[in-house]
Amino acid sequence: MPSSGGTAMSDKIILKGMKFYGYHGVLAEEQKLGQQFEVDLELRLDLKAAGRRDDLTCSVSYAEVYDAVAQIMTGPPCRLLEAVAEKISRCILRQFLAVQEVKVTVKKPGAPIRGSFCYMAVEICRARSEDQ
Repeated sequence: MPSSGGTAMSDKIILKGMKFYGYHGVLAEEQKLGQQFEVDLELRLDLKAAGRRDDLTCSVSYAEVYDAVAQIMTGPPCRLLEAVAEKISRCILRQFLAVQEVKVTVKKPGAPIRGSFCYMAVEICRARSEDQ
């Protein structure tokens, strides 16, 4: 994805392994008892000015992004991880105007599924040009 400066938009901010306790899930006990979730984000934006000027106003505050995700993850429950990921992507693109594209991964390590696994997850990518 080209930026306004004509260079490839390869810059990104990564927030990995954010952990939250939430009540998302299809089953009634998931919405009643809750469980641990993990969220990874990749925010694509032009970081050249932030790097050259050492100025946060040219970037995005990691703390503000974390807080925005926390509100969704600990807020009213969704049945599907797909809906949670969509909420997060829309929030990021609305609240942080410098972000041109966001990749959201929502992991459910304790999914109520028989068998051995690390986690079940949903990953989506959304760009500013798409319907937000």
